Amino acid sequence: MFYTTVLFDIDHTLLNFEATERIAFRHLLEQQDLTWTIEREARYKEINHALWRALERGEVTREEVIHSRFVTFFAEEGREVNGREVDETYRGYLAQGTELIPGATALLEQLEGNVEMYVVTNGISKTQRARLDGAGLTDFFKAIFVSEETGFQKPMAGFFDHVFARIPQFDPARTIIIGDSLSADIAGGNQAGIATCWFNPEGKPATDIKPTFTITSLAELPAVLENAAVLQQ
Repeated sequence: MFYTTVLFDIDHTLLNFEATERIAFRHLLEQQDLTWTIEREARYKEINHALWRALERGEVTREEVIHSRFVTFFAEEGREVNGREVDETYRGYLAQGTELIPGATALLEQLEGNVEMYVVTNGISKTQRARLDGAGLTDFFKAIFVSEETGFQKPMAGFFDHVFARIPQFDPARTIIIGDSLSADIAGGNQAGIATCWFNPEGKPATDIKPTFTITSLAELPAVLENAAVLQQ
């Protein structure tokens, strides 16, 4: 393999976060005696996405995200809630979400022993680690780096500095990050001076954030790792 250190994002890359989020949100609404509707789900996602993007830009803290996302959502429903308590309940439901992206386990089994694999994920440590354990993926990785534990969020330089300092004999020229987020995974990797691989199964349009490689299926990744010229942008 040309690339010998592979950094994996979790959500929308190895684990199906969309399915997990929908189930968790439905359970939360039931717990609050509200009926799920596609409009309610879409509004929650809009609020949540905006807060996480603000966190990536360093405009809010993680605690502000956790406290405010459900306070804002339920206020629009005419309800006053304790944001932290509701968020803890929601994250308990999220932690049960272990649905895999097609080909994830097969990919990790193929790469095991040939490259060093690490998890690099934004999120809450307890939730992300529980989901990896439940999906049977934890043992594939040399280490798991969660933004809550590092004190920094992808794409911040501090996140990548933390990760790189803890990889033995780290070589940026032989390291690649794979993820679905251009703003977090690809922009962060580009700024950190490592190769980037955009996982884009839905064929989203390109932006001014340019990955080194683009794949639409996890089955394509081994070819990228073996030959740096394959699929290069």
